Amino acid sequence: MKVFAYSCRPYDEKAAFETAAAALGIEFACTSAPPTLENAALAAGSQYLSITTTPVAGALMERFCDLGIRMISTRTIGFDHVNLVDAKRLGVQVSNVTYTPDAVADYTVMMMLMALRKVKRILQRADSNDFTLKGLLGGLLGSRTVGVIGTGRIGQAVIRDLQGFGCKIYAYDKYPRRDAGIDYLPLPELLRRCDLITLHAPLAPEDVHMIGRAQLALLPDGAVVVNTARGGLIDTAALIEALEAGKVGACALDVIEDEFDLYYYDRRADIVGNHALSILRDMPNAVVTPHMAFYTDQSVADMCRNSLLSCQWHDRGQENPYRIG
Repeated sequence: MKVFAYSCRPYDEKAAFETAAAALGIEFACTSAPPTLENAALAAGSQYLSITTTPVAGALMERFCDLGIRMISTRTIGFDHVNLVDAKRLGVQVSNVTYTPDAVADYTVMMMLMALRKVKRILQRADSNDFTLKGLLGGLLGSRTVGVIGTGRIGQAVIRDLQGFGCKIYAYDKYPRRDAGIDYLPLPELLRRCDLITLHAPLAPEDVHMIGRAQLALLPDGAVVVNTARGGLIDTAALIEALEAGKVGACALDVIEDEFDLYYYDRRADIVGNHALSILRDMPNAVVTPHMAFYTDQSVADMCRNSLLSCQWHDRGQENPYRIG
């Protein structure tokens, strides 16, 4: 079997892929370019693809099907960038991966602390030699009541870490884990009780804008919103309105709506055109990072190896825990 990887970064992923492929006995090739109709032929002779967050749907999906691709493995946890309807219609299997949840959990707690301690404002002032204190009074994480939305592996790791700070923690999940010792609440009740919420849910179609105007209105005044999951979970326009009105005191976002053609690309010479991102970056109480929470050495090794493993399991007809649908 042969796996072809698109968007393979030469400075970290390529070596991880080659090491894993050699250990697993898999033929491997790659390109640093994202998948397009123009370069789809690079995958000719391969039965499996490994991709990241570039959308694959429609004509591109059909082209890969014509080339004999049996499965597309996205080396990400989220898979909303792959059109599952097109894949099912064409008979192309789709899978995702897992990686150590500690990477995103660590980053999430860091983002909470940055928002609560007003680190963005502190750094901006320090860069201009303004070392005054006025307006920089922060809050303690341990004094917050935190609502964790989504209690998969990452959500559980965040809960574990927050317990060390002494936070009061509630959770919401469509499929509660009754064996995990977590205090679950219906989403509206969680929003009313929690002055900090953090999102760790997948972006299912029915969960687009899970947090919109109505939900933000339920939060206590001055609440903090953190999202290291998927941008589409939050109605960004509604969040900006809540920040401007003071309803939301601060936000920390590692993901944002309509990020697929932005993050991981060098856009320094371009007019980006994402108005919401521009507004948020200009706000002193909004921390925005470019989908970096996953990015550790261990995560990259996990993602590359597990993407190859998923392809190998499918090829051998073995049970594949990463298979979607």
